[in-house]
Amino acid sequence: MHLRYDPGAMQRVREARDFGHVAVLLGGDSSEREISLLTGRAVLAGLMRRGVDAHPFDPQEHPLTRLIEEGFDRVWIALHGPGGEDGTLQGALEFLGMPYTGSGVMGSAIGMDKLATKRLALAIGVATADFVVLRSAADFDAALEQLGLPLIVKPATQGSSVGMTKVERAADLAAAYAAAAALETSVFAEPWIKGGEYTVAILKDQALPSIRIETPRTFYDYEAKYFRNDTRYLCPSGLSAMAEEHLANLALAAFDAVGAGGWGRADFMMDETGRPLLLEVNTVPGMTDHSLVPMAARARGIDFDELVWQVLETSTARVRN
Repeated sequence: MHLRYDPGAMQRVREARDFGHVAVLLGGDSSEREISLLTGRAVLAGLMRRGVDAHPFDPQEHPLTRLIEEGFDRVWIALHGPGGEDGTLQGALEFLGMPYTGSGVMGSAIGMDKLATKRLALAIGVATADFVVLRSAADFDAALEQLGLPLIVKPATQGSSVGMTKVERAADLAAAYAAAAALETSVFAEPWIKGGEYTVAILKDQALPSIRIETPRTFYDYEAKYFRNDTRYLCPSGLSAMAEEHLANLALAAFDAVGAGGWGRADFMMDETGRPLLLEVNTVPGMTDHSLVPMAARARGIDFDELVWQVLETSTARVRN
């Protein structure tokens, strides 16, 4: 049995029982397991408050075939990082004929890959920062010459800023590369951008109000995202109505370019001229008490429980053939 994605088939579900038996996939074995557990528990609590027959399911502890054996009807994916957000899980669920939330195989795989996302964004006219792929120490000179200092080194398919390092001295580039390459083989560098950081959440193909992020740390890293209380979030972000609309359109265009759907987030930095540069597309954003999508949803009048309900509704767009 196969699933096809049909946004036109997405339903507004009025009764909790109509969702059936729901598994919230959380935990997993990626470097973002800790955050996935936080996200999954928050989602589970929100669904249960709305009366949904929802239960936790950790793929690190149970094979996915248990979803069929235990009679689950659909899945709320709360797994972050490789193995949960990169298309592999989505492909397995499609093989099982199990409807799931959010982006499909292609959108998840491309969205997880920052380099692929940047290349597709550039192809449709969405600007991103310049970049140099780092395959070995032989690429360091090219990165320094093309990008200058400071720069930032990133692994291409990790989330939550895992493995990222700001490089202010040429002598530190090797260590930054090693830290990223320890996680995966696909590594790249970008120039350090000093402008404001903004994010646009997307829910059912609609952009939510943008959020400006301000942190006293070097950049909006793992600690600032999830555990610091001195990170500031401005929503409304302070952009003019025209700039807000432009940023929303860029976010939707980037989301569409990678084949993402249902819900997610697009992140941007502003350059010195105020031009938005796409950083990445996130197809399974965090849903913790520090997370951005719930914050943007609140600004639109959507509380957390309604948000997780509407995300679960995206699973209805996966139709069994």
